[in-house]
Amino acid sequence: MPSRGQRLAAEWLGTAFLLAAVVGSGIMAQKLAGGNVALALLCNTIPTGAILVVLILIFGPLSGAHFNPAVTLAFAWRGEMPWPTAGLYILVQISGGIVGVWLAHLMFELPLWQSSLTVRTGAGQWLAEGVATFGLLLTIFGCVARAPSAVPYAVGLYITSAYWFTASTSFANPAVTIARSLSDTFAGIAPSGVLAFITAQLFGAALATLLSGWLWGWQTKLV
Repeated sequence: MPSRGQRLAAEWLGTAFLLAAVVGSGIMAQKLAGGNVALALLCNTIPTGAILVVLILIFGPLSGAHFNPAVTLAFAWRGEMPWPTAGLYILVQISGGIVGVWLAHLMFELPLWQSSLTVRTGAGQWLAEGVATFGLLLTIFGCVARAPSAVPYAVGLYITSAYWFTASTSFANPAVTIARSLSDTFAGIAPSGVLAFITAQLFGAALATLLSGWLWGWQTKLV
């Protein structure tokens, strides 16, 4: 059984690598796409989905590979994680995400400290974040209940898809949202939009948690 320190380290590293991939691939995509936003988004999407599969395979056996406060809160609400541990998970997820963004900036020789100017707001964007997070949690709980070994691939594929079918490009993660507000690059979100995005994400996660309990029962284990 992994120690608490090992679990927290796994969550920190996983979230850091996730944000480095999201922001770094966005920077690279913007450099190479020649102003073609659709191509840049595609180039941002594929590495994000791919790194999720890898990170869940690596860190799933240690921490459950949440990398997402909405996922952690859902498991705590289901009684499958102690609330104090959930609080620590959320702290390391947020801090790891911020460090991942900074790492991406350093790799591309950009200023470390940034604040995004990309405005993402409006009812459609908020609905999209609720839908994106709802679908992500259903994907996790459904796979955990019926096909646990499929979790890494299902999550990676779901996020890859949701980048394109949601108006917000599927942040679906409060830690990701906070970290991306600190990057004035392709993947950024203006700080003024963060609270509404997180509110929508948590609402979607809560609905998915309730529905999944009815569909598959409440006692599951995340791989």
